[in-house]
Amino acid sequence: MNRRRFVKQTSLATSAILLSKYTAAWGGEQTFPVVRVAESERNFTSKAVEKLIAEVKANIGNKELAWLFENCFPNTLDTTVDFSIVDGKPDTYVITGDIDAMWLRDSSAQVWPYLPLCKEDEELKQMIKGVINRQTRCILKDPYANAFYKNEHKSSPWKTDDTKMQHGIHERKWEIDSLCYPIRLAHGYWKATGDTSPFDAQWVAAMKLVLKTFREQQRVDGKGPYSFMRKTEYATDTVPMGGYGFPVRPNGLICSMFRPSDDATIYPYLVPSNLFAFACLGHLVTLVGAAKADINTDAIDELMNQVATGIDDDGKIKTKKWGEIFAYEVNGYGSYNLMDDANVPSLLSLSYLIPGMKDDQVYKNTRKFVLSEDNPFFFKGKAGEGIGGPHVGMDSIWPISIIMRGLTSTDDTEIKMCLGLLQRSHAGTGFMHESFNKDDATRYTRSWFAWANTLFGEFVWKVYRERPELLNP
Repeated sequence: MNRRRFVKQTSLATSAILLSKYTAAWGGEQTFPVVRVAESERNFTSKAVEKLIAEVKANIGNKELAWLFENCFPNTLDTTVDFSIVDGKPDTYVITGDIDAMWLRDSSAQVWPYLPLCKEDEELKQMIKGVINRQTRCILKDPYANAFYKNEHKSSPWKTDDTKMQHGIHERKWEIDSLCYPIRLAHGYWKATGDTSPFDAQWVAAMKLVLKTFREQQRVDGKGPYSFMRKTEYATDTVPMGGYGFPVRPNGLICSMFRPSDDATIYPYLVPSNLFAFACLGHLVTLVGAAKADINTDAIDELMNQVATGIDDDGKIKTKKWGEIFAYEVNGYGSYNLMDDANVPSLLSLSYLIPGMKDDQVYKNTRKFVLSEDNPFFFKGKAGEGIGGPHVGMDSIWPISIIMRGLTSTDDTEIKMCLGLLQRSHAGTGFMHESFNKDDATRYTRSWFAWANTLFGEFVWKVYRERPELLNP
């Protein structure tokens, strides 16, 4: 099913029961309920991950944050990973959580934080290698699809969408980042392990298909082969103008019919996703060299230059209040959308996805803008503050946006604030959620959202390494 159908909110009574599980032990020290999946029921266990959890728990002064880290960091492994050997190669199917489907974006992001541990855990390394192999097969099946089933014969509830649906595809919403994240994961895996074995002939074919798809969606020679329409009450779940979206003027940028939230774009040139594509194309050049792959890097360089030109010409907007900032979406005709959405890639997340961006003045200006009330999807209330988006409606803050704010900050006060907001947002469940109401954290959506959980663990681990004093009460 579509994520939107899985939006669930807890009742105040249910949350009160969860919150009542906190008990006072001797000496006034808090204890917390066991909410992590029992060891015998976990999908995958990593010795390196368990060792890290024990170390962090023992050294974090804030015991509630330690408990949250223990629950959240391994959540992808505990609940969403299905590892096997297929045709003699590791194969890993990773569901997003409460939906039995594998998003190319989510699966990449869910296992990303474990990469630094691969050198000390061969089984973990093989599991992530299996994700790369599975993603390769998904891309070869359909580069325009965003989510897939393990069973390639399974029929989707969205099979009546007016697009080229196939069995084995859960949803066929074209999102640039769906093809970027597998490149980011492959590059991160190679950097962490030095292993080029996943980059075989199948992977080369998939990467050539990625490049072909990006070129098609630059729409220099017409609209390209992709269109999408759905009969739905939600305007953000379908694409206007016969399924091709509103018009664009070709400028080097790549069209994306949907955002990382799986919501339709307003203007098809989605700026953060194009910046992410630029960075990932650079990673691909590096991987081609490392693996000695048969891919024309001159053509990749040309595509990168075209995207960069489009960003420079149309993706930056001069404002009186914030100076020059990145737009969220543009169309090449001069129209632009100034906002940010919590889902990643977002404008806020650019310096997380592209580390060199942190010193870019346009990014610095943009970060200030998106974390202000000038961003129509920045919400602030009694329960916290952060960015949301149209996907779950107004006044709903996504913990991912708070985590990303912390991950992209260099300010101790801001990082400490983010840790506090997250600590107060879990509503006694011990896990992160998709969103929570700005005035009441017990009103939340998606109790099982593995990406948010693992990303929270990545944030805490980063703070533990770099600013451990911030993890004290």
